[in-house]
Amino acid sequence: MKLFFVSLIFIFSGSALAQDPLPAWNDGPSKKAIIRFLQETTKPGSSQFIPPEERIAVFDNDGTLWSEQPIYVQIAFTIDRIKALAAQNPQWRTQQPFKAVLENDIQAIKASGQKGLFELIAATHAGMSTEAFQAIVSEWLKTARHPVTNRPYTEMVYQPMLELLAYLKSNGYTNYIVSGGGTEFMRPWTQQAYGIPPERIIGSAIKSKFVNINDQYRIIGLPEIEWINDGPNKPLAIQHQIGKRPVIAFGNSDGDQDMLLWTTGTPGPRLGGVIHHTDGTREVAYDRQSAIGKLNTALDLAPKNNWLVVDMKKDWRTIYPAIQTK
Repeated sequence: MKLFFVSLIFIFSGSALAQDPLPAWNDGPSKKAIIRFLQETTKPGSSQFIPPEERIAVFDNDGTLWSEQPIYVQIAFTIDRIKALAAQNPQWRTQQPFKAVLENDIQAIKASGQKGLFELIAATHAGMSTEAFQAIVSEWLKTARHPVTNRPYTEMVYQPMLELLAYLKSNGYTNYIVSGGGTEFMRPWTQQAYGIPPERIIGSAIKSKFVNINDQYRIIGLPEIEWINDGPNKPLAIQHQIGKRPVIAFGNSDGDQDMLLWTTGTPGPRLGGVIHHTDGTREVAYDRQSAIGKLNTALDLAPKNNWLVVDMKKDWRTIYPAIQTK
């Protein structure tokens, strides 16, 4: 009998010790590398130990933490805003790229490129206080749905990445989002979606001004771009707002490669990861030729810099969280 209870204690203790921190990840090189890195960098006395104050992890958002196909979520929001404001701006019916939006010409919107994209954003995100804009974003997210899955956009987050964020947090890492998306667009919902508070959001921004309206002080957005947080601007933004070089970085496109190079290009324990969209059944398969989330040079740089290439089809047991919507 005594041996029986000893055996039970051993079984349950072993089970607890073996609890999987990343259950949505298949057992493979990527998962093993992540777990090994965290074990080595958080164990006191380890040669790879990183003090808690230096445990900085940065993540791209679109295509890294949530879906970016068939169109960036912020662009879907912007399209809806253009349509809502069209009656007040009749010139948009003949002016590109607004004309393309009003005619639902997605290909023309994509063809307008980054210039057209930020022209749309500047026109729809300006002229109001930051509080008013964030309230509009929050209301839009309550009813907006992904055009393919019909799920709320906040349910189009990647379950394996949610687990990674939680795993890092539980091991003393501080997570930041470093995205080409708008800072004020992301701030209303990232705490609930990812557990990342608004002060840790580093994104693109329009210009703004501080005003006094009848003794009510506000910050008002202007229809001009202040900062596009993409490519080489990402390391600059990280240094400007965090003041420390990260030790972990994950992205999914060429726009993230400079952030990855900045993170991993120095001595000491570093972890870089590239999310490779290879699953055309459960998500969308795309990389080198994609107009959205193009992954070409960063994919070539990955082996040279020892970055993990996370193969969504092979490495992820599941893509999205269980459906929450009733």
